[in-house]
Amino acid sequence: MILAAIDIGSNAVRLLIEEAVDTGEEKIYFRKISLTRVPLRLGEDVFGKGYISQDKAKKLVKTLKAFRYLMEVNDVSHFRACATSAMREAKNGREIAQQIAQKANIYLEIISGSEEADIIFTNFHTANLQPDQYYIYIDVGGGSTEVSLIRNNKKINSKSFKLGTVRMLQNKVSDDVWEKAKQWIDDLGIKGEVIAIGTGGNINRIYKESVHSFGETIEYDEIKSIVNKIAQYSYEDRVKKLKLKPDRADVIIPAGKIYLFFMKEAGAEKMIVPKVGLADGIVYNLYQEYKK
Repeated sequence: MILAAIDIGSNAVRLLIEEAVDTGEEKIYFRKISLTRVPLRLGEDVFGKGYISQDKAKKLVKTLKAFRYLMEVNDVSHFRACATSAMREAKNGREIAQQIAQKANIYLEIISGSEEADIIFTNFHTANLQPDQYYIYIDVGGGSTEVSLIRNNKKINSKSFKLGTVRMLQNKVSDDVWEKAKQWIDDLGIKGEVIAIGTGGNINRIYKESVHSFGETIEYDEIKSIVNKIAQYSYEDRVKKLKLKPDRADVIIPAGKIYLFFMKEAGAEKMIVPKVGLADGIVYNLYQEYKK
């Protein structure tokens, strides 16, 4: 069975196509067929002007049309399209969703921050988490950060904060948001007893700069050192010398600051980087719905 997920974020739009492979004994794994990423950066419009410009709306519709064709040639049987914080906050978000339905034949769901966190949480069916250990899950996007507290493979608490990389680049994050995030962490009462789990393209790239093999944890101080090292380069040198994608080169520093902020406030000294995100959670949920 071939499944697909469309994730319309504040920084980029993604299409993930995977095949669900049944290995027997009720075990399943997902083989990635393709991942297409288009850096539209819708948040540039929304967090500054409150709406998505006509130019970016046209590009978004064209992107979704292309995604529709890619799904067809890959024989995708089921798909789901979700939009997050930029489309949530855009005054014309619903209008653009209607255009996508009419012109690309794709029904787009504009999901809440809590629903986004719920979908991402389903990824932990793949993780070997210690049952009695507290984990703080941090997913940093362009417009928001979803944070969840996990124990015994269950989500105890979660919160979506308007802390995002594109939002920070535009100086649209107030001190009040940081204070509310700090207070939420304090209220959990787990300082120093927690391991962080980080997802998102930026933490994946930071992890790539480390000396670790996939599956190994990365220390707080090591993340801080890598972020500081990248920050010493100009934007141009991050692209030319560090080989960062142009739309990654500017957001990776604010992303690093957000991960470090939550780790510090929670007293997490190390982080697991499983390299999964919203699109992976969408695919897994689609498979579970099919099984039912």
